[in-house]
Amino acid sequence: MADVADWTHLSQMVPEFEQLLQTLSEPPSLSDVLPYGISTMRTHLSAAKQEMNAELEGDAHLDEISVSDTTVPARDGYQIPVRIYKPLAADSSGHPLIILFHGGGFCLGGIENEELLSRKLAAPPLQCVVINVDYRLAPEHVFPAAVNDAWDVVQWAAANATTPALHPANPTTGFIVGGVSAGANLSAVIGTLARDAALTPPLTGLLLSVPPVFNSYDPPAAFAPSLRSLEQNANAPVLDRAGIDAFFGAYAPDRESPLFNLYTEGSTRAGLPPVYFQVCGLDPLRDEGLVLERELRTQHGTPTKLQLYPGLPHSFWSFFPQLQASKQWPQDTQDGVEWLLKTTKE
Repeated sequence: MADVADWTHLSQMVPEFEQLLQTLSEPPSLSDVLPYGISTMRTHLSAAKQEMNAELEGDAHLDEISVSDTTVPARDGYQIPVRIYKPLAADSSGHPLIILFHGGGFCLGGIENEELLSRKLAAPPLQCVVINVDYRLAPEHVFPAAVNDAWDVVQWAAANATTPALHPANPTTGFIVGGVSAGANLSAVIGTLARDAALTPPLTGLLLSVPPVFNSYDPPAAFAPSLRSLEQNANAPVLDRAGIDAFFGAYAPDRESPLFNLYTEGSTRAGLPPVYFQVCGLDPLRDEGLVLERELRTQHGTPTKLQLYPGLPHSFWSFFPQLQASKQWPQDTQDGVEWLLKTTKE
């Protein structure tokens, strides 16, 4: 039995967010548009992302990077759209390679979701080569389409890292896979796939922002007492239990498959590269990220860095860009990636 942790205090709203909610007729929630279908939800999320980018983009870095669109072949012949960002001031020793997977419950979102973050990571001071992936979405493409697309892109990147397609990438200086929410699930799973396949060059870090990593409906008994956030934050703003149910219903994952669930029977989280976590206190998924971070750090000796956002909901930066924490989020993420890169060199 794992030690039981109690993180329920993290759901207490911060005053700034509480005051903001008082100015709204009702707290925004993705489940509010559930009755209108996935198409309407996609429009809703796209509008939120556009507002976030307008609020946070600031210096768009376009004078410091190049941006190009291309495709990567999937195992079934589908061409996966990707956007590649490269620093203009290339170093002769090469630059770290980062692959990003957007959030959206495996049903929503696209390349524009991570446009801001991709530009920031490609620009000085980090100057990474960034691949922003537009994997296939449910319900048109159910599990395991998304994770298969994600893994196919990672394998392609590893095989082509030193070719003109990704020049000036040098993954020996850093090879990071990361994402938000559903994209964090894909990234965590890819961490295990890359470990088991002995991917060459190996991944050097994972960026897991608000990650789902369990079958939260039926978690292993050893961890269940610590997983309280799904119930505690069942009616939270942005992502609530109804939204989670709808997304998983559309994605239709095999909840006992290691391509979705890091805690299947007989699985191990040992041997993963260093991980930077972002966890929101008012998120139904909160405790999944915290349980994984604690296990990696205390049981497997995996270097971790945890960025906690107490009293704020899932992916708050996309829906409440006016919050100070939202304005700080891009810098927090840059700092987390910088930590991963420094940890690689140690």
